[in-house]
Amino acid sequence: MIIITGAAGFIGSCLVGKLNNKGIKEIGIVDDFSHPEKTRNTEDKAVEAVIDRNGFAEWFRENNKLVEFVFHIGARTDTTEFDMSVLDELNLNYSKEIWRLCVEYQIPLIYASSAATYGDGSLGYRDDHDLIPKLQPLNPYGISKNEFDKWVLTQTSTPPYWCGLKFFNVYGPNEYHKGRMASVVFHAYNQIRDTGSVRLFRSHNPEYKDGEQLRDFIYVKDVIDVMYFMMNHQQDSGIYNLGTGNARTFIDLVTAVFNSLNLSPQINFIDTPADIRDKYQYFTEADMGKLRSIGYKKPFTSIEQGIMEYVQGYLMAGTCF
Repeated sequence: MIIITGAAGFIGSCLVGKLNNKGIKEIGIVDDFSHPEKTRNTEDKAVEAVIDRNGFAEWFRENNKLVEFVFHIGARTDTTEFDMSVLDELNLNYSKEIWRLCVEYQIPLIYASSAATYGDGSLGYRDDHDLIPKLQPLNPYGISKNEFDKWVLTQTSTPPYWCGLKFFNVYGPNEYHKGRMASVVFHAYNQIRDTGSVRLFRSHNPEYKDGEQLRDFIYVKDVIDVMYFMMNHQQDSGIYNLGTGNARTFIDLVTAVFNSLNLSPQINFIDTPADIRDKYQYFTEADMGKLRSIGYKKPFTSIEQGIMEYVQGYLMAGTCF
């Protein structure tokens, strides 16, 4: 059985869909299933076990002989969460517990890290293990993810294979429940539908014009393709970037949304909220050389292609992956 934590969430549910499409149905999904707004993500998926997040460790110990692989995707992903105790519990300590279980029962593990660990990018975006202890994330979420990466690299006892993936700016189907943390693509589509225009954050950095802040946007289907590859590769344990390696502007991004709707861009700029202004990343771009060096050859989807599919195939249709 393949275990997926965060399976009712955005990336986790897409991974379940990917495995189902590959004919894999022996899946155990782990999440906090008390949130009804996420039920659409799992209601049509073929799975073998539904496991509450809080009882997962006990279930794992009782059923470890059934478990073949663990994807630990679940996390508190709110970058505006400033209660470090919440992030320590859900992102750090819970992850340590899963790591220890995978060590004890010798189960391969892939877990979700984040590009938020890179902070302002002053040290670059290389997924070099020697760089990780030096990183200075800009918010508690990024700190919690980097603390786990740092802890992992100090461990002498490891799963037989392990991989941490630093997700960059992921967009795509199944993110409708994420509220403020949903992608700019999702928010842009809804703003265009409701008002005919899009609001983007004004630049508060003189080096960037309004809307020309740069991010490495990656389509969720590319993310799950890499995760599927890594599950089958099971060599070269380590922490890897997962972006496209090609930064694009927010203007490029929302223009692609307008084009998907056959509309001319109408963009209004607003001030970046004060609570995140000093923690805002103006540029991210994954160095993808490490993933390519271990044999991942598939090209990444352009934002024009990915957004066209996302808008027309999912958002307009009101469907999930």
